[in-house]
Amino acid sequence: MGIGQSLARRITPKITQAAPGLSHGFVREALKRAIEGAGPLPSVRESSTKKLADAGGDVDKAIRKAIEVHTGYAAAEGFVTNLGGLVTAAATIPANITGLALIQCRLIATIAELRGHDLSDPRVRNAVLLCVIGEDSVKKLVKRKTVPGTPMALATAPVHDPALDKVISTEVATELVSKVAGKRLATTVGRRVPVIGGAVGMTADGWATWRIGRYAAQELLPRARR
Repeated sequence: MGIGQSLARRITPKITQAAPGLSHGFVREALKRAIEGAGPLPSVRESSTKKLADAGGDVDKAIRKAIEVHTGYAAAEGFVTNLGGLVTAAATIPANITGLALIQCRLIATIAELRGHDLSDPRVRNAVLLCVIGEDSVKKLVKRKTVPGTPMALATAPVHDPALDKVISTEVATELVSKVAGKRLATTVGRRVPVIGGAVGMTADGWATWRIGRYAAQELLPRARR
């Protein structure tokens, strides 16, 4: 993925021009829509209640089902938005980023809700976003002291630190742009068969979402509701 990441840095200005909202503000809006629902999409609380009922009250079973369903969503979204070649990359990468952000935020928020976390709490929202970055990247951020701790540490912090909001949102936006652009360019350089990009996008986005879901399930431990 080294070639893809290198080329991703070159195309980033074009992505920003095509969708200037791909920033910390965009990430916060994606999280808000993911939690509250939009259009035919119900709120996380509504869908979590249904998932828990379908699972017979078994939280872990409901979480496994949520990961499975959202992995499927991400795979389908990854296939559609990664069709085409370099000519369409600047236009379709923002769509891929937007779709992936919504799906992954919604999955993690669902896990947090099922585990008893209050999604209206800004500390929990920061924890959800931090999970989107993935375990390896979170460890690096903690090591560099960019963030004070893991997602669970943020969710259970004594007080909310507003300064972290922009830091975390910016890290999420950067991570999404880098991963999506790098993946797209790595699969299209030297190839003129659009379906290859779609197949790779489907696999990469599905796999990434599954891993992030598993990480969130391990990280966001149960909490008793107040």
